[in-house]
Amino acid sequence: MDAIHLFSLASRKSEWLSIRQATIAQNVSHVDTPGFRAKDVQPFADVLDRTRLSMRATHAAHLELDGKPRRTDVGRADSWAVTHSGNSVSVEQELIKAGEVARDHSLATSVVKSFHRMILMSVKG
Repeated sequence: MDAIHLFSLASRKSEWLSIRQATIAQNVSHVDTPGFRAKDVQPFADVLDRTRLSMRATHAAHLELDGKPRRTDVGRADSWAVTHSGNSVSVEQELIKAGEVARDHSLATSVVKSFHRMILMSVKG
């Protein structure tokens, strides 16, 4: 895997994790709002599937995106229960999601850090 592609992928994953964390925080902040429906972002694999890379005709090493905007859709989440007020936010479920975000962010930064050290070692000789 190309090192630059790895850094780009890690950056996109971090952006996605940031959006997911903000969505989780919004859900928790509306835990007592009547009628509020919990939201979640689409899985990162779906975000990657929407982005297609194509080879540029001028040079085989040039890559370009199809011009599709980088966007992460936020939609309704499946919740464990809906209260009598119509609120579907479960604090326990949101805490589990927040833990997943923290774990994924830690993994992504560890991979980038290791790759960065490897590149520095190869440059230094």
